[in-house]
Amino acid sequence: MINGADTAWLMMASVLVLLMTLPALALFYGGLVQAKNILSVLVQCCAIACLGSVLWFAIGYSLAYSGDGPWIGNLSAAFLQNAGRAALHPGTFIPESVFVMFQMTFAVITPALIIGAYVERIRFDAVLAISGLWLLLVYAPVAHWVWGGGFLAKAGVIDFAGGIVVHVTAGVSAVVIAWMLKPRHEFPHNVRPPHAPWMVMVGASLLWVGWFGFNAGSALAANADAGMAMLNTHMSAAAATLVWIAIEWRSFGKPSLVGAVTGTIAGLATITPAAGTVGVLGAVLLGSAASIVCYSAVHLVKRVMAVDDALDVLGVHGVGGALGTLALPFLSGLGVGGAPLHHPVMAQFIVQAEGVLAAAVWAGVATFVITKLVGKVIGLRVDRDHEIQGLDYATHGESGYHGNR
Repeated sequence: MINGADTAWLMMASVLVLLMTLPALALFYGGLVQAKNILSVLVQCCAIACLGSVLWFAIGYSLAYSGDGPWIGNLSAAFLQNAGRAALHPGTFIPESVFVMFQMTFAVITPALIIGAYVERIRFDAVLAISGLWLLLVYAPVAHWVWGGGFLAKAGVIDFAGGIVVHVTAGVSAVVIAWMLKPRHEFPHNVRPPHAPWMVMVGASLLWVGWFGFNAGSALAANADAGMAMLNTHMSAAAATLVWIAIEWRSFGKPSLVGAVTGTIAGLATITPAAGTVGVLGAVLLGSAASIVCYSAVHLVKRVMAVDDALDVLGVHGVGGALGTLALPFLSGLGVGGAPLHHPVMAQFIVQAEGVLAAAVWAGVATFVITKLVGKVIGLRVDRDHEIQGLDYATHGESGYHGNR
């Protein structure tokens, strides 16, 4: 029988996760770019959300959640042919339609995260082509591996809400695309600061709120696991924000608003795989570690590797997701509120590492092939004049602010 409380919570969680893409991520990324490119980011987020939803309905959900193969699902659930009005999702007390919707919001936001790597220089048709292919060839298979009964699920990997499925895949794919696309013409010495830090903060705050649906909703029930995941999510974000502020204060003498909320996102990404496993003390420690590690990773990608991952998708999301995934076996027993592991600590760590490595390798190789193909067929980059003019007017014929052309 359908459980009303579980169903109501998952419906609400679906709304919260969709909020993370529209408008939260759009505002977060939109404030970070130059004023002449804000609308291009908003259009990309909106279009990816719509394209991803249709592809999920058609075959994405089936590839991720049907069948019992180790690598990929089958097409038995294509076009949601088994999602009758009263059908329950196996192993839960929620309607299949609600589970489909909840997982759709994950499938929507993951390719949207990658936007941060290629802003201000990519063709809009390339965005659509890469995102659509990526959802089907990267996201759906990895979701099946971890959540759909694939080989990582059978090995006992723990990824409560998407450290591997969402953040590792998006982060690795982002840096591959950024490397293939080449840097913006002013990178690295003349890149302008975010045009609207207040907008970045508003977007980050909405992401923080939406993340409760992301993590607590992944319990798939209104129960104690959801409650602990919600508390862990908040505490990790709070600790990470404070530590990032402290790092900037010590390094530059002035803590920035953009830096503070970047720490927030790092803490949220890092707790995502561990939200259902660690207790509150573990969540605070993970959030604190997230800012230290992700801050260093951002510097490594841009300054050492010289890759123009414009909005730090690998450094914050990819590294954060991997950190939470790898650290959770060692933190699950700290304090109160932790959950049992599937294996002893070191054995669980090895399984976690295998999951991160498998997802990273597949995401990197598949994204390279997808991007190469799209580059040959469509092209990847706008010309220099359009990049200088800004994508808002050059690509979309509009301006985010009066007179900004």
